Amino acid sequence: MLHDTTTRYGSVSRWFHWLMTVLIIQQFFKLTDRIGEGEHWLGDNFGPWHVSIGVLVLTLIVLRIAWVLSQLGHRPVHRGPTAPYVRLGHFVLYAIMLLMPITGISYMLGSGYGLTVFGIELAERTDVEIPWLLAIGSVHSPLAWLFLGMVLGHTIAAFYHHWALRDDTMRRML
Repeated sequence: MLHDTTTRYGSVSRWFHWLMTVLIIQQFFKLTDRIGEGEHWLGDNFGPWHVSIGVLVLTLIVLRIAWVLSQLGHRPVHRGPTAPYVRLGHFVLYAIMLLMPITGISYMLGSGYGLTVFGIELAERTDVEIPWLLAIGSVHSPLAWLFLGMVLGHTIAAFYHHWALRDDTMRRML
């Protein structure tokens, strides 16, 4: 089943969810640069891919949002007193998934670093700072910490639904 239904997410939605989960976990390894100034196995192996994977995530989130909008009348509905918070939480997750790569690219270009994605130079290095882009890019790191908290909350909520409430919330995405 490709499309979503009112009781279960379709294979396209699940594919987007789990592929982006793996890529975003990989992106979170960049936070380990705070440990020993990036001089460790995680920083050495995952750090160089951060920008390229970020641009891939940007492409995927745009496609994912288009898919979600095409499925709006068919997706599982959240009910109960927490439903508005669930909708808000999902909206914030999508917004951050869109804003993270945009602010990251803004930081790279605003700092004059250029932009190289999977070995293809999209914008060359200028070593010239662009203050307004750098200002947008300055929210990338704080946004990453907020995103980490949101992802942890999302994961905890899914497990809570599965093990404590014993409802089908988690099974809809598996």
